[in-house]
Amino acid sequence: MEILVAVLILLAIFVLILFGLMVRIVPQGEEWLVERLGKFHSKLHPGLNIVVPFIDRVTYRMVTKDLILDIEEQEVITRDNAVILTNAVAFVRVTDPIKAAYGVTSFAQAIRNLIMTTLRSIIGEMELDEALSSRDRIKARLREAIVDEAADWGVTVKSVEIQDIRPSPSMQKAMEQQAAAERERKAMVTRAEGEKQPAILQAEARLEAARRDAEARITLAQASAESIRQVAQSVGDNPAAMWYLLGERYLAALDRLAHSPNAKVFLMPADLQQAIQGMFDKSKH
Repeated sequence: MEILVAVLILLAIFVLILFGLMVRIVPQGEEWLVERLGKFHSKLHPGLNIVVPFIDRVTYRMVTKDLILDIEEQEVITRDNAVILTNAVAFVRVTDPIKAAYGVTSFAQAIRNLIMTTLRSIIGEMELDEALSSRDRIKARLREAIVDEAADWGVTVKSVEIQDIRPSPSMQKAMEQQAAAERERKAMVTRAEGEKQPAILQAEARLEAARRDAEARITLAQASAESIRQVAQSVGDNPAAMWYLLGERYLAALDRLAHSPNAKVFLMPADLQQAIQGMFDKSKH
C-alpha cells in the first residue's frame, strides 16, 4: 500500500513537471521561436502555448516592440577634409522574427554597423558647412539607404535621428581662428572704407577748388584783356589818358600801402613830386 502511494506521488510529480515543460506563457510584446530536433518548427505568440517536452526547444525570444538602438559617436571626414563627430539613434521594430533570428547573427549589431558605415559615406560626399546644416537631408538619405537591408533581416526601420553632428575639437579651434580672422578682415575693410570716403571728398573738394580757381583766373584774364583792349581803343594815339590812369593807380597804391596795418616803415620816392609832375606834364602834351 505504501509503495502504491509513493508511486502515485511520483507519478503526480512527473505529470506536474511534464505539464510545466509543455506549457509556455509568452508575454505581450514578444514572440518565441521553437525548434524541434534542431530545426525551426513554430512560432509562439503572446499567451498560453503548448510544446512537446524534450523534443521542442525555445531558442529565440524576440521582442516585437519598438527598439531603440544607440549608434556610437564616430569621426567622419568630409569632402573638404574636415573632421566632424557624429552619432545617431535608430528606432526599429522586428516584424519578421524568423528572419531576424536566422537571417543574421545579431540584427541589432548589424543595423548599428550599417548605419555607421552609411553615415560615413553620406557625410563624406558633403563639405563641412553643408554637412553641419543638412541634418534633415542626412537623416532622410540614411533611412532610405538602410531600409531595404533591414527588411531582409525582418526589421522595419521606423526612424533614424542624428543626435549630434559637430566639428572635432581641433577643427572647431581652426574654425574659431578662421572666424576671428574673417571678423578682423571685415573690420579692416570697414576702417578702410571709412578712411577712403573722407579722402575722396577732400580730393574732390581740392579738384573743385582748383577748377573754380582756374575758371576765376581765366575770367580775370579775359576781363583784364577786355579792359586793356577798351583802354587802348579809348586812348588811341593820345597817351595822356593812359598816363593819367597810371598816375591815379600809382597814388592809390601808395595810399593803401600807407594805411596798411602791417606796414611798419613807409618809404616815399625821393622824386615823388617830380614823378607826379612829370606824369601831368606828359599828360598835357
